[in-house]
Amino acid sequence: MEDRPDLPWYRRLHWQVLIAMLLGAVVGFVFGAPAADRVGWIGDLFMRLLRMIIVPLVLTSIISGVASVGGGRALGRLFSKTLGYYLLSSLLATMVALFMVNLIRPGIGANMTDTTQAELPTLETPSSPVELLLDVVPDNVFQAAASADMLALIFFSIVFGIAITTLPGKSQTVVTELFDALFEVMMRLTSGIIRFLPIGVFALITRMVGTTGFDAFRPLALYALTIFSGLTVHLFVTLPLLLIVLGRISPRIHFGNMRDPMLIAFSTSSSGATLPVSLQTVEHKVGVSNQVASFVLPMGATVNMDGTAIFECAGALFIAQALGFDLTIAQQAIVVLTALLASIGAAAVPSAGLVVIFIVLEAIGLTGPDVNVIVGSMLAIDRPLDMYRTVVNIFSDSCGAAIIARSEGETDVDTSIR
Repeated sequence: MEDRPDLPWYRRLHWQVLIAMLLGAVVGFVFGAPAADRVGWIGDLFMRLLRMIIVPLVLTSIISGVASVGGGRALGRLFSKTLGYYLLSSLLATMVALFMVNLIRPGIGANMTDTTQAELPTLETPSSPVELLLDVVPDNVFQAAASADMLALIFFSIVFGIAITTLPGKSQTVVTELFDALFEVMMRLTSGIIRFLPIGVFALITRMVGTTGFDAFRPLALYALTIFSGLTVHLFVTLPLLLIVLGRISPRIHFGNMRDPMLIAFSTSSSGATLPVSLQTVEHKVGVSNQVASFVLPMGATVNMDGTAIFECAGALFIAQALGFDLTIAQQAIVVLTALLASIGAAAVPSAGLVVIFIVLEAIGLTGPDVNVIVGSMLAIDRPLDMYRTVVNIFSDSCGAAIIARSEGETDVDTSIR
């Protein structure tokens, strides 16, 4: 759901979430465990709604994005460059998140649930790269969907979308339009569920404070610092380095030309809502041709979510730390890979990362009511982080368009601030 600037402040989602968080903290503190028992089920219901849409959202998002690319040798070359850049930037984003979460360690010593060590879920990760590869390729895609095996579903969605691009003209158009329409339905359903975010946050914060007091807010502050630091490093260090190394482009000029889309991304928290302005700006100010911009940016709005990758990686590791797990380097590598793949399935709508973080959690076996409580507390402070990571998402897309345009021989890219 977008926060339209013409809405009064009390109808804007970020204010509603902030008020819900404060009310939940007050109710949980004043009434304690009884209040937690009475409203806790509402938080669980909201989390079930989020989980309900994971499979169809990821399937339609990825298939629609990949299928919309089209065919042809030139498009194949452009597709390869685009996908290569997006995989590189997302991988670097997850590595930044991994570094920051191990540096700050926000979940160590956190008291966010009543859980004892004996009640913690069993942590499961693949034992080798070969086992991970076998897990990624599903035996039965319907069984993978039924069991929410998200890595397998993401792999299937990518290869299915590629297969659509090989169909003859009319068939390709029909199938692509079908998945575009299904994706639009899922975007609307996701936005509808996010409308109930304040209610879910109120219930989850009430239960958290009612059972643990205010001890949970210190690790939440450290968690927010971790995400903010990771996003800042990626936005002002990693992406400018990619501009310089891969495109010979001045980051200062590119930042100057992308002012308007970045402001709109921050205010709407939606890469999709920002896309029309991004397209216009990248063409007329950055200087990228329509052919490259109209290909790279829509695909990026679907599959390139650097900010979301940082959120999912750091969020999953934060939850593991809060539950008392000390992940090995190999297990953290599984989180990085899963966050990288899961960010591809993050729809270009506000707070989509809240949905797909469950993909990363389920990949390492972190499920159950205690995980729901921690994720719910993360929701309460997610709005400003979501606004910031949307800026990172669309800026990364624009960097990709500029770099790819330069690689295609275009000479008018970011020659000056326009």
